[in-house]
Amino acid sequence: MKIGGIVAEYNPFHNGHKYQIDKAKELGELTHVVAVMSSNYVQRGETALIPKWARAEMAVRNGIDLVIELPTLWSTSYAQRFAMGGVSLLNALGCVDTLVFGSECGDIDELKACRDALSSEAVEEKLKENLEYGLSFASARAEALRSVCGNKFFDILDGANNTLGIEYLNALVKLNSKITPMTIKRTGASHDSVMRSENFASASEIRRLMLEENSEWERYVPQSVVDIYKREKGNLTAPCCNSKLEFSILCCMRQLSAEEIALSPDVSEGIEYRIHDAALKASSLEELYSLAKTKRYSHARIRRIVLHAFMGFKSSDYKDNPPYIHVLAMNDSGKEILKEAKDKAKLPIVTKASDFDELDDYGRHVFSLEDMCTDVFSLSSPVILPCGREKTSGIIVL
Repeated sequence: MKIGGIVAEYNPFHNGHKYQIDKAKELGELTHVVAVMSSNYVQRGETALIPKWARAEMAVRNGIDLVIELPTLWSTSYAQRFAMGGVSLLNALGCVDTLVFGSECGDIDELKACRDALSSEAVEEKLKENLEYGLSFASARAEALRSVCGNKFFDILDGANNTLGIEYLNALVKLNSKITPMTIKRTGASHDSVMRSENFASASEIRRLMLEENSEWERYVPQSVVDIYKREKGNLTAPCCNSKLEFSILCCMRQLSAEEIALSPDVSEGIEYRIHDAALKASSLEELYSLAKTKRYSHARIRRIVLHAFMGFKSSDYKDNPPYIHVLAMNDSGKEILKEAKDKAKLPIVTKASDFDELDDYGRHVFSLEDMCTDVFSLSSPVILPCGREKTSGIIVL
């Protein structure tokens, strides 16, 4: 048995994801694949378009054998924490041999070289200087790398998947993991691109078409994804739109003081005052984000801070990496992975609601936040759904 691991959002699962899985199995000679998939909320700081259980089913019907959840605390965080959360769960299974991720360059040695350069003392010193000038982290790091290494890695950091891939590599090093990294060259549309090719389009473009009820999106995903989405739509459990939460978020943000916002993760340098002022002036979430955005704080970072403040997340909630392995879906091969992990896993494996009661204090705390997040997510569906789905939705077994 040779097990590959992937960290993904699958929002939604599309042909590019299927290509990555098939290519990884071929090149890596993988017999099984496990995916750590984002919760009902994604890194953009908003709701996923489709509930996590349906997205997990999409994955298992298209090459993934086991899907485990990346809790919202990590799935909505910045790249370093997102990557560390996902990789730590794969590492905690104790049986994953290969970490697979997509990248624009498709060259693992080149990505490792870039990672090593970024970790050098010279680049880290230059990064600190650039941050003091008020640049965003991404811009400050890119400029630091260029000033030390010239244009050698210019194209690497220009690719969103390359950048995330470097964070996966960093996570493996920090965890002292024995998992071997492997990258698959991304094909088709780039991340967040509106461009499409014959069979490939970015997830953001597919979501746009889905929300516009333009059936053209169906050509860019496997047929099973079409069928599952239409089923969820018929059941009024999709699409789940962040706009449905807009009034609630604005209402909450108007009531929070700057001091309360400051308790949220990733807040520093007085940005809480800017967000507070923006919340009092804005008549829409987009206006709030735009008013609060600065050269240092990107639109995405503001979105995440606002979501975290709305959910009541605190910096103190991050005591460690994800404290449990929550199984969402599997097939027979996925059962084999769990059997292999049974005696090797470094974290408790949760397969039923009662397992959450057996977790330690931190595990129960993280789950209580996840339970609350799912109840809030139920407000974003076409009809408002009752609370409690986190404890009543069992594992999808195919």
